[in-house]
Amino acid sequence: MNGVKNINNILMRIIAVFAANGLSVIGAGAIAGVDTITAITVAGLTAVAAVVEKLARAFMDDGKLTADEINSAFSTTDKNAVTVEDLAVEKRRARSKTA
Repeated sequence: MNGVKNINNILMRIIAVFAANGLSVIGAGAIAGVDTITAITVAGLTAVAAVVEKLARAFMDDGKLTADEINSAFSTTDKNAVTVEDLAVEKRRARSKTA
């Protein structure tokens, strides 16, 4: 991916992370007596901060962000996502079971 596409991809995915995590706490905030806007903001920003930290750490490593690094950073908020690292672990486990 080129730089502009990477930036657009990351920004749109950050908005999606904020929305997915923020909207998921509406009911919990109401039960706990927390203002809805506050609950959404805290949950959304917490998830976004985790993703931005992972992106920053990947960038600090070599000054570049690959598609795998970007996907890996966002997979922390998507519990159904499978990263390259997950596949490597599954492959090692399969090998150890057959050995």
